[in-house]
Amino acid sequence: MFNLKYSVGFQFLFKIHRSFNHSLKNECGRRSLSSFYTTDPIDKAEPTFEKILIANRGEIACRVIRTAKLMGIKTVAVHSTVDSNALHVKLADEAVCIGPPATRESYLNMKKILNVIRQTGSQAVHPGYGFLSENAEFVTILEKEGISFIGPSAHAISGMGDKIESKRVAKEAGVHVIPGFDGVVKDEEHCLEISRNIGYPVMIKASAGGGGKGMRIAWNDNEAREGFRLSKQEAASSFGDDRMLVEKFVDNPRHIEIQILGDKQGNIIYLNERECSIQRRNQKVIEEAPSTFIDPATRVAMGQQAVSLAKKIGYSSAGTVEFLVDSQKNFYFLEMNTRLQVEHPITEMITGIDLVHQMIRIAKGHRLNLKQSDVPLKGWAIECRVYAEDPFKNFGLPSIGRLDQYIEPTFIPNVRCDSGVEEGSEISIYYDPMICKLACHGATRDEALKTSIEALDSYVIRGVTHNIPLLRDILDESRFVRGEINTKYLPEVYPNGFQGKQLQLLERQHLISIAACMWATNELRLQAFDNERNVNCMLKKNVEWWVLSVDVAGNKTPCEVELGEDGYYKATIEGKTYRIRNTLSLASPVIKVTVDDETHVVQLISKNSNGDFRIRFKGTPFAVSILTKKTEGYVSHMLEKPKVDVSKVVLSPMPGVVRSVNVKVGDSVSEGQEVLVIEAMKMQNKLTATATGKVKSVNCHPGDTVEEGITLVELE
Repeated sequence: MFNLKYSVGFQFLFKIHRSFNHSLKNECGRRSLSSFYTTDPIDKAEPTFEKILIANRGEIACRVIRTAKLMGIKTVAVHSTVDSNALHVKLADEAVCIGPPATRESYLNMKKILNVIRQTGSQAVHPGYGFLSENAEFVTILEKEGISFIGPSAHAISGMGDKIESKRVAKEAGVHVIPGFDGVVKDEEHCLEISRNIGYPVMIKASAGGGGKGMRIAWNDNEAREGFRLSKQEAASSFGDDRMLVEKFVDNPRHIEIQILGDKQGNIIYLNERECSIQRRNQKVIEEAPSTFIDPATRVAMGQQAVSLAKKIGYSSAGTVEFLVDSQKNFYFLEMNTRLQVEHPITEMITGIDLVHQMIRIAKGHRLNLKQSDVPLKGWAIECRVYAEDPFKNFGLPSIGRLDQYIEPTFIPNVRCDSGVEEGSEISIYYDPMICKLACHGATRDEALKTSIEALDSYVIRGVTHNIPLLRDILDESRFVRGEINTKYLPEVYPNGFQGKQLQLLERQHLISIAACMWATNELRLQAFDNERNVNCMLKKNVEWWVLSVDVAGNKTPCEVELGEDGYYKATIEGKTYRIRNTLSLASPVIKVTVDDETHVVQLISKNSNGDFRIRFKGTPFAVSILTKKTEGYVSHMLEKPKVDVSKVVLSPMPGVVRSVNVKVGDSVSEGQEVLVIEAMKMQNKLTATATGKVKSVNCHPGDTVEEGITLVELE
């Protein structure tokens, strides 16, 4: 007979975990509103603005609103129709819809935003980053309206926003610059001429660009032609300015930036450096502060040059001077971002300085209440950018959908989540697919790494594909752990693209043990409801005992599982027995389990009655199929499904908008030939033919919105 202790025990555990899960969500929501890990004191007696408008959306809008609340400032959110239920709209004191989803008709529409400023009586505007944050025209209009801009002057934005002008100013300020062409590139042929004169490799990039958009590296003439064309299109789409420039690409570089703060009285300080070398498509993925590579002398030299540049242009507010650093610690000016950076949380963590608080103070006209000697360097911080992207496709192609389940790991000490979403939020095709900036702090880099890994393992995101598998794998990778990184890290470490966690023998056996115990737990739960013994379960010395076949990635492994009276599982695989110390209740999305002396944080993503489990282990989701000995005999007689041949079709790898179609029915194409360009999240992506043949059908036109997996072009 089935022991009653299992029936009562599993019902009790289910209630406990359901209650814990509910409390976890509440705690995450509560802490994310107030935890900034800064020690920057707020003087409530100091004069400030009564109401500010945040001309942005998503996590950065939420970030600004939260500091404004701590300062006692009322906030106004603007939003598009698709963002009507967004978190930043809910957090603000007031919210006004400014138009349809397209950014030019909403978040980039200065006229509409100005109307909201007048309508709500806002005294100042914080632009966040992106959108209008570096638009000098917008700042000039605000000045004429008597509205304070929480950022630098229009003069500073103009001088640094144009990469050609900023390079000239940097030279005058005594800042080291990269060799390149100082004028505007006219056309493809001009681009080739300049590239040959400078010498390959070269970087082709938008003069008014940023955030990795409108940038391509070219190693030869063909790549220069293509890079110029695609970057020019991206620049026009993202910035409304398609001017291009070309400069020498510093091979094997690190991307290191210096955070600065300056007031309107001419006082400027630097707040140490951030290492931002882990990038894909010139967009940052993981950042840390400080850098493992920079020594104190180099830090001071870079900081002083950053301050020199800021003084040259009369800079006030928060800003960042970005450098490329070679293997000999020679550093070259890359650009200056005249706004708050995406990765600012890690600077706040190592200094205790709330940058948004300081920006608001400076905009109000207050002097910096800090000197250079007051800037500390406390511990280490690492930021992982969590995106709604599929990392198995070119390190991250956008994913859209609804967050069906969402739990941030802020219950872990020293973890900060800057996000603009909550459970039920929609990730749309119209905007950047960032879900959250996960920042973790530690007294040492090793502590920060361990906390980051635990936080990623504990982060519950369901409903969209996300890049946590890639982030988690990087943090555990030997080169990254040693700090031996550069901007080519991803293609060097993953030359064939990211394939998921590659399990070593012991890791694989731990996963098999955990999966088999999950299966056994599920069996016991079913027995509790059925109140009868399942035929799959046998008695062996007064313990529960199963003989299973566990399939991980097509490799079947026999596994015997026992559950003794002491409540401990034992899994025997290939003669080795592992002791599992955990109830392994399946009611909680996050499970902490110890196999022998090693603790793993895993997630049960899904399971079905056929014994198929999807388990997130060391960041990567693994499909695990578990069969009893009897069921395995039945399965061996089933026919395999025929595989679909996709060699003659071009499928949409992501949701997006078709920007150009370069073939028509009847055309002959060769393998690797460009057939169309699709744009997603403002990035241009070239799609090529996967085989040589004649075009049978073209199922899209420029301007069409397409879903992932749709057949766009078919060959005969």
